[in-house]
This record gives sequence, structure tokens and C-alpha cells, in this order.
Amino acid sequence: MKVAIVLLACLGLVAATSVYKKHEVKIADKTFLEKQKFLFEIVYRLEDPLMFEDYIKMGSSLFIEKSYYTTFDKYMEIFYDAYKVGALLPKGEFFGALVKTHAKQARGLFNFFYYAKDWETFMHNVAWARMHVNEGMFVYALTLAVIHREDFHGLMLPSIYEIFPQFFFNSKFVYEAEKFDYEMWMKMTMYEKEYMDVYYKNHAHGYGYGNMYQSGDYMYMKDFKMWQWWKLMGLGEHWYSEDKYILRENIYEFNQDSKWLSMMKDVKVWWVPVDYTRDLNMYNEESKLSYFTEDLGWNSYWYYLNMDYSFFLDGTTFDLKNDRRGEWWLYNVHQLLSRYYMERLSHGFGAIPEFSWYHQIEMGYDPQMIYYNGIGYSYRKNYYEMETYGNFEMLDKITSFMKRIQTIVDMGYYKTMDGHMIDLRKPESIEYIGNMMQGNVDAMDKMFFQFWYMLAHMYFADVDFHQMEVYPNVMLNFETMMRDPMYYMFYKSIVQVYFQFMHYLPKYTKEQLLMPGVSMKHVEVSELTTYFDLVDFDVTNMLNDKMVFHDGKFVWDKSLYARQMRLNHKPFTYTYTIESDKVEKVVVRAFLGPKFDEFGKMISLAENRMNFMEIDEFFYELKAGTNLIKRNSNEFYWTVKDRTTYTELYYYLMMAFDGKYDFPLDISEPHCGFPDRLVLPMGWKKGMPMQMFFMVMPYSAPTHEQFSTFDYTYSCGIGSGARFVDNMPFGYPFDREIDEYEFFVPNMYFKDVKIYHADTMEPYYKYKGYSNYGHFDYTFFSDYYTKYFKY
Repeated sequence: MKVAIVLLACLGLVAATSVYKKHEVKIADKTFLEKQKFLFEIVYRLEDPLMFEDYIKMGSSLFIEKSYYTTFDKYMEIFYDAYKVGALLPKGEFFGALVKTHAKQARGLFNFFYYAKDWETFMHNVAWARMHVNEGMFVYALTLAVIHREDFHGLMLPSIYEIFPQFFFNSKFVYEAEKFDYEMWMKMTMYEKEYMDVYYKNHAHGYGYGNMYQSGDYMYMKDFKMWQWWKLMGLGEHWYSEDKYILRENIYEFNQDSKWLSMMKDVKVWWVPVDYTRDLNMYNEESKLSYFTEDLGWNSYWYYLNMDYSFFLDGTTFDLKNDRRGEWWLYNVHQLLSRYYMERLSHGFGAIPEFSWYHQIEMGYDPQMIYYNGIGYSYRKNYYEMETYGNFEMLDKITSFMKRIQTIVDMGYYKTMDGHMIDLRKPESIEYIGNMMQGNVDAMDKMFFQFWYMLAHMYFADVDFHQMEVYPNVMLNFETMMRDPMYYMFYKSIVQVYFQFMHYLPKYTKEQLLMPGVSMKHVEVSELTTYFDLVDFDVTNMLNDKMVFHDGKFVWDKSLYARQMRLNHKPFTYTYTIESDKVEKVVVRAFLGPKFDEFGKMISLAENRMNFMEIDEFFYELKAGTNLIKRNSNEFYWTVKDRTTYTELYYYLMMAFDGKYDFPLDISEPHCGFPDRLVLPMGWKKGMPMQMFFMVMPYSAPTHEQFSTFDYTYSCGIGSGARFVDNMPFGYPFDREIDEYEFFVPNMYFKDVKIYHADTMEPYYKYKGYSNYGHFDYTFFSDYYTKYFKY
């Protein structure tokens, strides 16, 4: 069922020899299924008390004897002491991963999970924590343990947006979901006709609205508001139920399967539309990008990156140094900002504004979110002044760090407290810089560099050093912070340190970039088209309904889904024509970047290198002569399709328990992948001019051959040292400054492209409705999708 993260040899027009062998699908055994069942059930409806009697008995006490653990450290002792005196963060309170007091307790809880000697100890501790520990802290520690324990490969939790939908949707939707009552819904009128953005023929005339389309019976205000689809179909804004399939981009892999159809027929499913944030009382131009900055896949990618390389996990114990954790984290920040900048350009916005602690933040932000305890998230008004908090001691620590790091980068060396000298003019020293900027435990001097990152986020949220109970704020958790425009401003200042370091490294020479005997003659790129499609997100964890048990067995009979519009792109291909005078192993890299700035001025390559985003990288073995290599967008090595939903996974699991299904370990996408659908920025109807860069280079084998130590179809291989194609610097050759007289060589190729945007709403306002008015139009949407956006 895997579609993405396939880094086998390219599906070439000429057969390729690959170092990667096709994997065999692994089927879960009974022991694995029991473990997976526990993980799925223990996070079900976390706001409610634990209802599974076996787990309640199991979690009666925490195992505290040291013999149950491979390691019993001070953080575990501190955590248990805090529990005994009632000093743990209470259940129901806001948990912030970047609140210092919260992080210290979360680390102790994680250690109780991670260092448990066996599954039984782990399971008892998890059941205990589910009943006694703050919900947010519990999920944070459990997620880290499931990702990092060596004996848990293949096990998974539901996506973070399925465990805590409140962190990803606005409060209007949360209220609508939590007040949903099945009995009341059955008694009330199913559809509520509302006339807000869609006017019918008798009411539309005489209104002077701009940017509207009128055809026959419809008048439509052009926007990406999700619920407008419902109005055009004759539906209301509230819960809607129909015996149809779930919408997501890879659903066709499932809904043609008889077993999927059989298992889902017993589930009663409701949908409700959900929109993105737009606050007219705090309006600024950034609101136009809310469909992107609040995208669930975009935010969850950042969340899981910081789970994989958590700031308090040391590189030696957890093998994170094998993955160049500092450089990888910093490079990801750079790539995410490059992607965000391209989305800004698609709307005519310019560069990401500069961040300053001492100047006004022009763009305010009201997340319109509510925590599960009922408290709303704090907001920031337009033209906000950061320094007015008055916590000058914390601000001084933060700004002093930035001055210190800039100084040592300029000096080119750093002398640690123990007298060790570190040369910062070596390319591999970017690892030190990345560790310091993340503020992780591998930073050179923990006394100076470890906590600055955490303090910065605490300052944004007006949280003091030792404060325990804090107000919800998006900047305190990884899964929510990318919603705020200020995130991109602040992280731009982090990336500037990366480029400051690269400034002192020598530029690549023609001899270093050239690959003798190899020439990239041409690259043919198919049409690039973006569009808004529909997707259903499983929000059953917000269901406020009585759980059903039959003969002691939990019955999952109802599911809630949020239906939302989100950015996607038509699958595309590019075909390389590469000539080689001999057989040679190579790596091919592909980048996407802007061509012009917001004023239509061409951006010089020396400046534009910072804006390119790497979209693909793969190994290939060239033959002597001409090589034609075709690459599909669904093969990109770091992207994934939509994950299988919580409801579906649980039903597949229970079918496997009953012996009716072989549960494959690759049934869902790995958690670490970037959403395939966000590779391209939103295009223009007339075509948004962009450029692509391609380069073929000699294969430089890493210490561990890629995917040699883990199964890439369901595992991310964190700490394996085998995640990457080669051992070249991330972003090569755009990592260093460019001398345009030396840069261009025959094994490179620049390609001007245009990204178009197709309006998927067009059939609704251009033509006269459809016959099934009052019901969701699956057929119309599916036909349109199949006709225009699938191979």
C-alpha cells in the first residue's frame, strides 16, 4: 500500500542497476498485533478517563524498582519525587514541550518508558501514566518512546492531529465536534439551509459584491473556504452523514478492496466542514496564507522532525550523531523557509520580514484555537513590541546567545570550558552550529548554548523561568508554532547564522563541481499544476459519546471526520538525458526555486541559492552512452502520501486479530515524510514562472548504505546513519556561496518552468448545478479529479 518514499533505482526508460533491493512486505504476528492494539487504545479519547478495564488494572502503580530498567537516572528520580509530593503538571493543564518545567518532567516520564526492560514493564508504566499524568505530557513522552525504542520498529501511534485534533483546527470546529450528540442528531433536521456566501437566483440580483461568479442559479464568492462546497451542494455547515468513502489522495488504494469495504460498512461516519483562520478584527495580509501555514501535513512534519531529533536526546545514547542531527535539523529549517518563501511569492508577497527583539512585529496572529481544557490560545495584536514584556533577564540571556554565536562564527573558532579548541572553518563544523541553534544537549557548551532556544519560545509566550501553569500559546509546541507568521521571521534569524557560517567556507571551484565524462544534455518536465482538493481528517478522539463494549470488547462504531480543502498538485514527471563516457555510479539531485522576486525582477543566482528547495535525490548507475531516466513525483525520496486514518487502522488491526486480514507493517506512511502534495507552491492561472535545477554528481558512499539497516516502507531509520543517499553536505551545491564564473558545468542543468493553478470549483459556478442537490457530490468531484489530476 506504499506509494511514496520509494528510493529505488529510477523507473528509467533504460533499465537501471540499483543498489537497493525490492523489499518483502512484512506481516504482523500475534505478539505485534497485541502491542499495536494497546498503543491504539491507550490514546483513544484522551480527554476522557481511561475506560479499558484491563488497562485500568494494569496501571494501578508505576514500576519504580531499578531492576525493571536498563538505566535508572536522576530524571526518573526527580519525576517520581514530584509525583509523590503532588508537584507534577496537573491533568487538564496546558502542556508546552518548550516550557522548561514541563520539559524536565516529560524527560523523566520518557525515561520510564524508554528504559523499561521489557514490554510488560513498558505497558504497565504507560497505563499508569495514562491515568495519572497530564495528557499532553503523556502523549509527548509516549511518542518519543515509540519512535526511539529499538524494539518498537513497525509499531506506531495515530497521527498527532488524530490524537489531539484541537491543536490543528479552529475553536468553532472543536465546539461543533465536542457537542455532537448522536441521539440528538437523529432527531434534528439533517440539513440546515444557510445563505451567507452563496445566493440563489431570486436573491442574488441587486447585490454589488466583487470577485463573484454568477451562472444560472448560483452566485459564488471565489475563495478557498471549505464550507462553500457544501453550500453549492445544498448542505449546511453542520454534521453530515452518508454511506460513502473517506476522501484522501490515496483512497483509491483502499476503497476498491473488498476487505476495506466490508470492515467500513459497520462504521457510522459523520463529516463536518472546517475552514482555516481568518480574523477580520486582526486582519493582515498573512491571513491569505492560512491554508498553507495551518496545513496539517506542514505542521505535523515539523512536529515529527523535532520528535525524531528531540533537543534533550543526546547524540551518543540515541545514535543521532549518525544522522548528522545538528546539520540535518538546521538544513530542514532552511528548506521549510525556502518553501514558505515560494508560497509568499505566489501571492505577490516579498521576502520574509526580518525579526528583531526590539522592533514591532507587524503581523499579529489570533489562532482562534481552544485547548482541550476549554481555555483559548493567547493572541498577538498587529504591531506588537516584544520587549514590552518586561522580562529583561530572560531577554538578555536570549540576545546574549545570538551575539555570542555570531561572534564565534566570525572568529572561526571556539574554545570550550574544558579548553578544547573547535575549528569553525571546517565544513563538518556545521554540525556544531546546528546543535547550538537547536539548543540540544550535544551543543558544545551546555552552560551557554543549551537553553537559549527554549527560553526564546518561553519569552514569546510570556512564560517565566520556573512557571508551571501557563496559558496556551502556539509557540510552546512544535505542532502549533508554524501557524504563526512570527515563526518564519524568528527562524529566519536562525537560518541567517547558517549562511553566516557558510560565508567563510571557500566557494566551490569548477574542478570540484565538474564531473568529467558526464554531461546532462536535457531535462523534460511535464506540466506543473496545483489545485485545491478535499481531504477527510479523523477527529474521532473529540467524540463526546458513550463508549460501547460488547462482552468486554471495545466496539468502535462511530467516527467523526473533518472535511477540509488543502493545496495539492497534479503528479508530474521529468525525464533526464544524460551522456556518459563510461559506466558510473552517480547521484542526481533536483531543486525548485523562484525565478523573479515580488516585483518581477530576476533574482541573481548568488542571492537566489538561499531560496532553492531540494525536492528529489536518488542513486543511479549510468551506462556508457546516452541515458534516458524518467522520474515521477510520487517517487521523491522524502515525501509521503496521506496516512491511513486512525479508524481504518484500528479496524484493520481487529480484522487481523480475528484472522481475517494479514496486517502489513507498511499499512501507513512513515511519520517522518514531507507531504508530497506540498512540493509545489500554489501556481497562477497564467502560470507562475519558476526554475528547476538538476545536477548529476559522483556517488560518494555514506558510512552506512542507504536503507541498509532498516525497512524504509514503515521505518524512518532514526539514528541508523543510513537515511541519506550519500555523504555530501545537505543542499549541495547551493550550501556555499556561488562564484558564477566557476559554478556552471556540463553536469548541471537549469530549466525554466511555469506552475499553473486549476480551479476545482469551476464546475460548480460555470455550469448549472447537478442533479443530486442536497447530497455531497462524490461523483462530480471524483470524475473531475480522475479526468484532470491522475495518471
